[in-house]
Amino acid sequence: MAYRYDPDLEFFEKLESSDLNDLVHCLTHDKDGTVRFTEELTGSSVYKQHAPDHHQYWELIAAEIQCFGANTFVTMFRGGKGVEYREVLMNVCDKMKVNYNKEASVERMENYLLLKVLNDALEKMSPEELRQLAESVGVKNIGLLTPESMLGVFQAVFRAGGFKSYQLTLIVVNAVLKAMIGRGLSLAGNAALTRTIGILTGPIGWAVTGIWTAVDIASAAYRVTIPAVIQVAALRQKYLYDKQADGVSFS
Repeated sequence: MAYRYDPDLEFFEKLESSDLNDLVHCLTHDKDGTVRFTEELTGSSVYKQHAPDHHQYWELIAAEIQCFGANTFVTMFRGGKGVEYREVLMNVCDKMKVNYNKEASVERMENYLLLKVLNDALEKMSPEELRQLAESVGVKNIGLLTPESMLGVFQAVFRAGGFKSYQLTLIVVNAVLKAMIGRGLSLAGNAALTRTIGILTGPIGWAVTGIWTAVDIASAAYRVTIPAVIQVAALRQKYLYDKQADGVSFS
């Protein structure tokens, strides 16, 4: 396993080790908590020396995603290198029947993926659940909301970026991870976020169940890459939000 330079995963270098805890667990453990037979990260000497200081081997974490997203046989002839994250993401979007533009940025495609999960969930929500979700991200005039109008609102939230986009991302990601790998985000530090990420875990989880059932009987790699990509989307939003909050302009 070797890291292929990947501009869409280089931001891992800027993350705290604690930020990477959930992603590392997803890559190395099955839903029942046992170590994955196919993972290579925990067997590396750098991991054994520095774990759980994930920042020390962020490139190996990125490489694990790249290799899970690649054909194992082909990877052998690439010197142990997988494919770039963009290809992994597009494969996941295709698997989950996401309508997206292949020329879009990785961040935009991740948002399309999250919106697809949200759209499926909105159809299963009661009026009260819709109201709760609207309130959680500061939507006004909630008495007139429908699943269709909510989806339009969420599209606007993602486009705007900032705290609300990050908050909405975490709500979706937390629910998806609970449904797919049996545990949600281990988020700490921000009281407003920790209160809201558990909202509507049920409805979003129900929407994911059908997708997960299909994946469960398909390629085993998707049982890793789908939740991994979902978590990378959350980490990217955290990174962008933290940069914005620190007053750093985007380049």
